[in-house]
Amino acid sequence: MGKIIVAGIGPGSKEDITPAVLEAVRQADAIVGYKYYFQFIEPYVPEGCECIDTGMKKERERAELAFSLAQQDKTVVVISSGDAGIYGMAPLIYEMQNLPLGSGPKTKNLMLGPGPEIKSEVEIVALPGISAFQKAASLLGAPIGHDLCVISLSDLMTPWEVIERRIKAAAMADFVTAVYNPKSHGRYWQLYRLQELFLQERSADTPVGYVRQAGREEQQVKVTTLGAFDPEDVDMFTVVLIGNSQSYIAGDKIITPRGYYREETGEQVKPGQQIMMDSFRTISRELQRQDYPLDHKWALLHAIHTTADFDMESILYTDAGAVETLYKKVKDGILKTIVTDVTMVTSGIRKGALQRLGIEAKCYLSDPRVAEMASSLGITRTQAGIRLAVEEHPDALFVFGNAPTALMELCDLIRKGKAHPAGIIAAPVGFVHVRESKHMVKPFREIPKIIVEGRKGGSNLAATLCNAILTFDDAAQLKPGRDL
Repeated sequence: MGKIIVAGIGPGSKEDITPAVLEAVRQADAIVGYKYYFQFIEPYVPEGCECIDTGMKKERERAELAFSLAQQDKTVVVISSGDAGIYGMAPLIYEMQNLPLGSGPKTKNLMLGPGPEIKSEVEIVALPGISAFQKAASLLGAPIGHDLCVISLSDLMTPWEVIERRIKAAAMADFVTAVYNPKSHGRYWQLYRLQELFLQERSADTPVGYVRQAGREEQQVKVTTLGAFDPEDVDMFTVVLIGNSQSYIAGDKIITPRGYYREETGEQVKPGQQIMMDSFRTISRELQRQDYPLDHKWALLHAIHTTADFDMESILYTDAGAVETLYKKVKDGILKTIVTDVTMVTSGIRKGALQRLGIEAKCYLSDPRVAEMASSLGITRTQAGIRLAVEEHPDALFVFGNAPTALMELCDLIRKGKAHPAGIIAAPVGFVHVRESKHMVKPFREIPKIIVEGRKGGSNLAATLCNAILTFDDAAQLKPGRDL
């Protein structure tokens, strides 16, 4: 009894055929495959070896022929492009071997005559090859450096509903994704749909690379982003690779990091920090939009992380560039003081960040002058605290997480020309004058503002929005190429 060797001949370059596959070809009595692939192994085919082409889309006939020839005590090599086990002939060969005796189809190749039943004791050997997505990845740099999946868009044997579920799962799970059979003359819309689904879960800046005719003379390599990717630039000979949320473009290459660089530089992630990173990833995936400006998204992630309230996506307002502008004021030494309406807000601001940046955070409620002023003027203690703060620090960042009256007091002082804040975080909470106080802030267009609209707010929320400003340098981690 002969044997069948199912061999992956690689993506198309002679240099990418493994020595084991070349040796199998040299020992073959017969080679079965699609005629297009014979050109890549022709120099290694021994004299007298029978080369049989079954034509395109004739995989079952190919497998039947292989069994018929092997049962004539021949060594048969069945060739597949790439790796024979990935969308190749290996699964079909093994499947046929395990058909019940008498149930398998018979070969009808006239050259061989009627063939015996497929079920047999023929030995089967599968030899791996370099897959097209591996070759494409090497040409694109290092895009598959982390968890990945491979999806075929061909719906010839898989219903599109199943394919679409797999696409959604890959996008949501943040897999690096290789796309096979992305397009053909009859399948023109599926790749557009994949792009649409990925954009629901991934940033438009996500790197995308695609390679046409990888390893062959007609080879073309292109790098773009998910948002700029044009499916019309792709055909059936193309493999598409979509990076994950950490992938980034460096020059003309795509890199998906594993995190080794962080370890080598001694930057260790603490357990609590890791939990926060994982939380941010989860929040980012579940946002209704993925195209927020980076500084707004940074504040939004902090707000949702602190409150577990995805309503923040609808009610968190930031002036354009507000977070980044305030952070630059801190870095440039312009903003040196943060004033809060209540001590709980001050307590929630990161002490390490304050110390690192040389910032003072203070609340005037415990100042003995506040009680005296409030009593003599008939105003709230938080109002009195803001008045004192404006006298001493008129250009501070003012942060409100409790008292709408304090926010209204600041607005009045601004209108009178007594205060000119570096910025305002307006997140008072409650039912009386809360909405109105936030509306009063908006007309000050020259002042960078972060506002939690409506009744919601709170000291913890105000503090975390302040922390978003102080740590904005870490927001670069949200961009492709950095680990959260």
